[in-house]
Amino acid sequence: MYKSYSMELAGRTLTVDINRVAKQANGAALMHYGDTTVLSTATASKEPREGIDFFPLSVEYEEKMYAVGKIPGGFNKREGKASEHAILTSRVIDRPMRPLFPKDYRNDVTLVNMVMSVDPQCNPEIPAMLGSSIATCISDIPFDGPCATTQVGLIDGEFVFNPTSAQRQVSDMALTVASTREKVIMIEAGANEVDEATMIQAIYGAHELNGQIIEFFDKIVAECGKEKHEYEHFDIPEDMWNDMVNFITPEAMEEAVFTDVKQVREENIRGIKDRLEERYAEEHEDWISFIDEAVYKFQKVTVRKMILKDREVKQIRPLHAEVDVLPTVHGSGLFSRGQTQVLNVTTLAPLSEKQKLDGLDITKTSKRYMHHYNFPSWSVGETRPSRGPGRREIGHGALAERALVPVLPSEEEFPYAIRTVSEILESNGSTSQGSICASTLSLMAAGVPIKAPVAGISVGLVTGDTDDDYLILTDIQGLEDFFGD
Repeated sequence: MYKSYSMELAGRTLTVDINRVAKQANGAALMHYGDTTVLSTATASKEPREGIDFFPLSVEYEEKMYAVGKIPGGFNKREGKASEHAILTSRVIDRPMRPLFPKDYRNDVTLVNMVMSVDPQCNPEIPAMLGSSIATCISDIPFDGPCATTQVGLIDGEFVFNPTSAQRQVSDMALTVASTREKVIMIEAGANEVDEATMIQAIYGAHELNGQIIEFFDKIVAECGKEKHEYEHFDIPEDMWNDMVNFITPEAMEEAVFTDVKQVREENIRGIKDRLEERYAEEHEDWISFIDEAVYKFQKVTVRKMILKDREVKQIRPLHAEVDVLPTVHGSGLFSRGQTQVLNVTTLAPLSEKQKLDGLDITKTSKRYMHHYNFPSWSVGETRPSRGPGRREIGHGALAERALVPVLPSEEEFPYAIRTVSEILESNGSTSQGSICASTLSLMAAGVPIKAPVAGISVGLVTGDTDDDYLILTDIQGLEDFFGD
């Protein structure tokens, strides 16, 4: 016998069915939002994956064409690899949930959201985001949830929560906010130059609505939640940590990481690891497997301490820009910020070259502006074969595309399809934002009459021991991004 729970959410009914289907998964929830139906499942492996120092989480958003009464195109006539929209939705689900799992959890976890029915009045992304949260919460997988997600639009100066498909077409803002019961944990937004006060008000409104959803989830977890299973912890031995800190010393670690040259810092860290391997090779061979994790933790403590003590909050790395770098293309722009360097190339074509879209949103059948982002391994001094764009590259490309769409001329003003390609030539943080800057240069060099130049910059947060002890950084480097909050 299954249980069904309902609440009113932004003028429509959200219903969660537990123990109705997919009972062999660790956790499953059949989500209904209006007539939109999504099956969300959470599963975990029995044992941790060996030889890794990260949490192996996979999130999938599966778009079934029967959900909108369509047969997939192409020769095979069945769903293939995930669309760009599906990948972006998976990333939005992943980002707020990943930090809520234990940091030393090494079991494989897969969250799958199968879109089975779509109501144009109810975006399937919403029940997918909420479904992943509640499916994990009621499962036996360790998880510090629940979390909830709300989308916000802005139409004629009024906020619209979880807007319909038609409302999204005319909205001046597309904001997604994920929260725990106490804090906002993820924000993703695009807007037609909306002012800061309006954006902040929208974030607070979404957070308040998320709190109501979490209260609803708490009831479900109390009645249907499984006991969380025990797992193998991967803690650094305390004796090893104390020995490492005394042997390397905090001062030496500060000297190793305190450089703006990425290659020098990496060489310094390699030297520290070599010294530790030599030290533990004979008497503490069992500690060698913890060296990478221990050095990572030592770096993190050191970098965060240095940032809170010495970092200028408005400090920006040296900037450099060029246009018309490539002689035969329609437009090109080269943008550098510190050790981050991006070359963007613009190509113009007839409107017949617009990208055709075959997805669940029947209101979106094509797009005339495409931004593609490429991140080769050599841009960070590494070697690996190129296998086409991964999820990160697709996500960063879409981020820059969203930033530039509001300033592009209309099709009537400028009847061309536009493609910009960002080639990452060197990376030390903020390459997605560097792509925005390089795209602006390239578009203007190609003669595209954009409404205003657009620049992008990454901002980071580093917290201390209390909520009042924090620093907001401008133009974060790779190391600050890696070890920040």
